[in-house]
Amino acid sequence: MKRLTRQNTKLRDVRHARVRAVISGTATRPRLSVFRSHTGMVAQLIDDSTGKTLCYADSRKIKKEKVGERTTKVSVGYLVGQKLAELAKEKKITQAVFDRGGYRYHGRVAALADGARAGGLEF
Repeated sequence: MKRLTRQNTKLRDVRHARVRAVISGTATRPRLSVFRSHTGMVAQLIDDSTGKTLCYADSRKIKKEKVGERTTKVSVGYLVGQKLAELAKEKKITQAVFDRGGYRYHGRVAALADGARAGGLEF
């Protein structure tokens, strides 16, 4: 089982590297990078020209705010996207380049993108 997980991670890294060779973010249009683990998600807006993270949102903060409520991983992904869009608005960022991180555009990743779009980010 560990071998399959290692192989899947390696293949995801290859896909991510291939995509990263093509897309990059700037200060006016940063890269929205997604990382997904078994238990959580992290999304961040990155200016690749300076190598700085402009803002980020993760599922741990969302879960602390929603204590006592039943939340699924997909619904938390949507909330992470909304929170990131809210933080981006505060920094006057309206557009981004979506980097799904080698993951399929499905489930939690798609929900995060939908939440960010609902919050006002364009990509």
